Amino acid sequence: MNYGRKLFYCNKIYDLENTEDLFVKAIRENLKHHIIRCPEYARILSEYEFSPDEIKTICDLYKIPPIPTLFLKNHPLFSASPKYLMFKSTTSGTSGKVSEMGLDFSSSLRGLGMILGTFFTHKLVSPYPANYIVLGYQPAKRNKIGAVKTAYATTYAAPAIHREYALKDTGTEYKLNTEGLKNALIRYERMGFPVRFMGFPAYFMFLIKELNDSQIKLKLNPKSLIILAGGWKQFLSEQVDKSTLYEMSKEALGLGGDRIREFFGAVEHPIAYFDCINHHFHVPVYSRVIIRDTNLKPVGYGVPGLLNLITPMMTSMPFTSVMTDDLAVMYPGDKCGCGNKSPYFEILGRVGMADIKTCAAGAAELLA
Repeated sequence: MNYGRKLFYCNKIYDLENTEDLFVKAIRENLKHHIIRCPEYARILSEYEFSPDEIKTICDLYKIPPIPTLFLKNHPLFSASPKYLMFKSTTSGTSGKVSEMGLDFSSSLRGLGMILGTFFTHKLVSPYPANYIVLGYQPAKRNKIGAVKTAYATTYAAPAIHREYALKDTGTEYKLNTEGLKNALIRYERMGFPVRFMGFPAYFMFLIKELNDSQIKLKLNPKSLIILAGGWKQFLSEQVDKSTLYEMSKEALGLGGDRIREFFGAVEHPIAYFDCINHHFHVPVYSRVIIRDTNLKPVGYGVPGLLNLITPMMTSMPFTSVMTDDLAVMYPGDKCGCGNKSPYFEILGRVGMADIKTCAAGAAELLA
C-alpha cells in the first residue's frame, strides 16, 4: 500500500494524533524504498547498523540517522534516474556548494497534495485577482534556485494581474529594481486590487525603508497579503523583531501583523510550514520535527538545539531525515493559544559555518 500518498492527502493537516500510525508506516515504506534504490544511502544506514524495522512507533523516529544538509551539498544522493525527474532545483551560494533537489512523479504528486491542503487550510487561495511584489529574483532558465521557483509558484494562489521583481533579469545578470518596486506599488494602490508580497523579510524591511526615505505612504487594499520566507540570513545584524516590522508595514502600507504570514521550508526538506495567527510554525501531518543537542541526542520542549526534519515525501532522493544548520526550539501546541494543538517550533538562527552560503548570497551583494 502507498502509505506516503495517503498521508499527503489527509483532510486535516494538523491532526498529528490520528495520523501517527500512518506516518510511521509511511516512513518505514520510504526508508525501504531508498535502501533498495540508493546504494550510497543504504551504506550510510548500514554503517549506523540501522534498520527501518526499528521504527515501530512515532517515538522511534529519532533512531533514523539524520543526513546533514552540508553533506548533501557535497554528495547529492538520488533514488531515481535523472530522466525520471520532473522538477529540479537547487540552493545557491557563491562558495559553489549547493544542494540539489529533483522530484519524480510520486514526489510531485505528494507535494501537490501538501500544497493544496496547506494553502486551503491557511486560506491563502483566492479567486480575486492580485498584483504581486516578489522580493527576490525574477525567474530565468539559467536560475535553478529553489527559492525563486517557490516564490513564483506562490503567485498562482490568486490570479496574477502583474508581477514586479526586486531583482530583475537582464539576460546576463540581475539588477536591483528599487525604483521599479516603488513605481509599481504606487500604480497598484491606484488600481485598487489586493497586493501580495512574497520574499525575504530583510528585503521587505529594506523596501519599507526606501518608501520612508522617499516619503511615500500607501494605503493598499485591506485584502492584501504579505508572505515572508527564508529568514534574515546574513542580515541578522539588521534584524528587527516581528512586532517592529509589523508596525513599520502598517505605517508604510496600511497592512499590519494580521495581513503578514511567514513561511519556512528548505530545498532538502520541501515541506511547507506556514505560521498561525500568532506567527508560530506548527508541525503538519506531513512531517515530524526533532530538536537535537550537539551529541545528536533529542531534547525536550523549550530547549534550543539543531533542527532535524523528517518526512516521507521524497521518493526520488533520500531526504527522509535531514539535519539542517538551523538552531531552533520546540513548544507544545497548547502554549501557542491559536487553538492548534500541534507542536510548533521557532527558528533562533543558523550555525556559524564559514563555508555555508545562503540562497540570498548573490542578492545581498546587490543590496549592499
